[in-house]
Amino acid sequence: MARYIFVTGGVVSSLGKGLSSASLAYLLKSQGYKVRIRKMDPYLNVDPGTMSPFQHGEVFVTNDGAETDLDLGHYERFTNIAAKKSDNITTGKIYSDIIKKERKGKYLGKTVQVIPHVTDRIREFIKGDITNEDFVICEIGGTVGDIESLPFVEAIRQFSNEVGRGRSLFIHLTFVPFLKSSDEIKTKPTQHSVKELRSLGIQPDIIICRSQKNIPLDQRKKISLFCNVSIENVIETVDVRTIYEAPISFYNEKLDKQVLKYFRLKPRKKVNLLPWKKITKTVLNTKKTVNIAIIGKYVNLKDAYKSLDEALIHGGIRNNIKVNLVRIESDKLKTNQINKVLKDVSGILIPGGFGKRGTEGKISAITYARKNKVPFLGICFGMQMAVIEFAKNILKIKNAGSSELDKKCYPIIGLINEWNKNGRLIKGTNKELGGTMRLGLYEAKLRHNSLIEKIYNSKSIFERHRHRYEVNNNLKSRFENKGMIFSGMSPDGKLPEIVEIKNHPWFIGVQYHPEFKSRPLSPHPLFSSFIKAAKIY
Repeated sequence: MARYIFVTGGVVSSLGKGLSSASLAYLLKSQGYKVRIRKMDPYLNVDPGTMSPFQHGEVFVTNDGAETDLDLGHYERFTNIAAKKSDNITTGKIYSDIIKKERKGKYLGKTVQVIPHVTDRIREFIKGDITNEDFVICEIGGTVGDIESLPFVEAIRQFSNEVGRGRSLFIHLTFVPFLKSSDEIKTKPTQHSVKELRSLGIQPDIIICRSQKNIPLDQRKKISLFCNVSIENVIETVDVRTIYEAPISFYNEKLDKQVLKYFRLKPRKKVNLLPWKKITKTVLNTKKTVNIAIIGKYVNLKDAYKSLDEALIHGGIRNNIKVNLVRIESDKLKTNQINKVLKDVSGILIPGGFGKRGTEGKISAITYARKNKVPFLGICFGMQMAVIEFAKNILKIKNAGSSELDKKCYPIIGLINEWNKNGRLIKGTNKELGGTMRLGLYEAKLRHNSLIEKIYNSKSIFERHRHRYEVNNNLKSRFENKGMIFSGMSPDGKLPEIVEIKNHPWFIGVQYHPEFKSRPLSPHPLFSSFIKAAKIY
């Protein structure tokens, strides 16, 4: 019998609802319970796939090909539970589903309204695709009081009445500011936020208070009194030095204990926090550092490459070295500045992306990495840029390019018209942008005795993809004759998945996104190998 935990946020956004949900899920899972985490996003986009990283941050991709909110990345990294399409929904998806049903006459002539039709669809999402989970944690994006989140708040109120308070619990995350001028912790924003939530029919059972400083007992009692929550359910979370401290912090604050107490359950196993303590110690205390340049269009936005940043840190943890991320805007990187800008880095990474802006800077950086034997990793678009650079400078195809960027170029990179997945032919398109790419988990066969085979220690791998353009396989022999081998291919041999340069200590490009499968407790082998190569550069 599933028990449902709803996580809402108040006062301001970006307080860490995703991290809090992920940490709680880890603690409950560690105590022997089966957990599922879900995200409900109030925006009107069907999914974040067509949204700019400047607007939304990273688009996280699941095994089954869903383009989702980056919080699902937090969920996976902390719990090692693979998310599904059924774990993320948006207002846009809900309205799209409802309008399609209405056009087909499925509502039998009824007036379609927010209540009950929208809220009913949200409730279907909450309980859908649940088998034998003990806990389902549902995070609602945005902030309580936002007009777009009202249907979600109403839906979880209805859902709680439906399943009963014994099977539903409300956690509200708020901001408790510290005013330096008066040297005081202020609880009034939390009081108002809870008042707003209660006006919508929901009384929080647990309040998580995010603060820069420890909250004195008197202030916690004040929150307890005015928000009608017992003092032991006023949970403090002070800013941590690294996100990997979060499970330890919530365990010390007894968040998991209070959740189990509410549901009248006992731990089935003892929580093992030693791996997290070890990771935290490595991240905070390791003195030796390695500089890794990330060259992309969105480097100034912290969340744009969230999974990538984390995967590099995981690689550093595996190698007992601190990774210093040097963020370089590709569109401002000039060829005559390359030597100066990159002289102190020990590894160069070019991430995924779309569009022509910044491509010249990326290609110049790849040339520098190739000539100076600097460890290089190209991911998705980064791999395509590496192939174009090689074609231009080694194969001497001067107008080599991608049909995505230039219709008149020699198409080293072109649009995929169709591809095979598990024996089923899938047709590609660029008429619609949302959800039409090659998405999700695909297999790649690795060449024997290649560097990539040694890294994975396997002949075959499964990785997550998000692209609609591919390397032109017809030029494979020309590339390989000059030293760039296609060391990973799709099982049917049609789509290049991995390239590497033979006479280079570590130069790899991959069409997929390995960062989505990296975990702090289980770093991805590609990033571990990349950081190891940079460490000895």
